[in-house]
Amino acid sequence: MKIELKPLRNLLTRRSHEIDKAVAGTGYLAKTVIGVATFLLDNEGDVDLLTAKQQATFDRFIQPLLSKKPE
Repeated sequence: MKIELKPLRNLLTRRSHEIDKAVAGTGYLAKTVIGVATFLLDNEGDVDLLTAKQQATFDRFIQPLLSKKPE
């Protein structure tokens, strides 16, 4: 499965504050989520290349943020 790169790039460059907000109080670090998103950008959005932990991070944080409208 592949995801659109433009919204992902937008999330990283213009909406990173939303990542900080999403991870607050969860025990995850924002840089972990940013790292997974960067990995996806580097690999042309191919979600099938993610490890199990990266997939969990993607499912929990990145996918919901990509689905909602920017703040």
